[in-house]
Amino acid sequence: MASPSSTASAPARLTRLGALCGVLSGLLIALPAAVEAFTGETAVTSLLLALSPAFALPFLTALHHWQSPATGRFGETAYLVNLIGLGLFGGAAFASNLVLFYFDDDVIEAELTGPTIPALLASAVVFAVGCALFGAATIRARMLPKVPAWGYAVALPLFAFLIALPDSVLTSALHIVVGIVLVWLATALWRSASAHDRTSVAAFTS
Repeated sequence: MASPSSTASAPARLTRLGALCGVLSGLLIALPAAVEAFTGETAVTSLLLALSPAFALPFLTALHHWQSPATGRFGETAYLVNLIGLGLFGGAAFASNLVLFYFDDDVIEAELTGPTIPALLASAVVFAVGCALFGAATIRARMLPKVPAWGYAVALPLFAFLIALPDSVLTSALHIVVGIVLVWLATALWRSASAHDRTSVAAFTS
């Protein structure tokens, strides 16, 4: 049978794992973008960027569970919209970085017909709305630093639309800002979960 202290610390451990995923997600956005600012898009940087959304999913879930007592129903709705948007937008980013990257522009223009473009735009809209809502919930919860919370609410929605622009210093800078926001939030979440874990263990052992 698990001890009370180990049972109490299990949610904090899961939160820290989610925070670690958030750090990885942010680094997989920021570091390739910093390289691309000098080299342009490469096969390696595209691969790393394509993997970032996979780590963002458990991070988003960890953030939601951590602050859900303070966000209530609004936070639940924001999380759901953000989760759906992240799934759609992450899938689009994966295809763009690992499939379309290897196609010529003429081939891409010829193949992206029918509902493909509207579907991609819709995924960006859902992602942007979800990030704005979840960022607002994080700001209202006041459980994590304000600056990255505002960054989540503002920078990530911009990221959803400006990512379609041709590669430039602006798009690379926006990637880096988004990466910093995710790493900042993830680090704050890790520290909060660790502090909660230590407090729980101390309460059970005292």
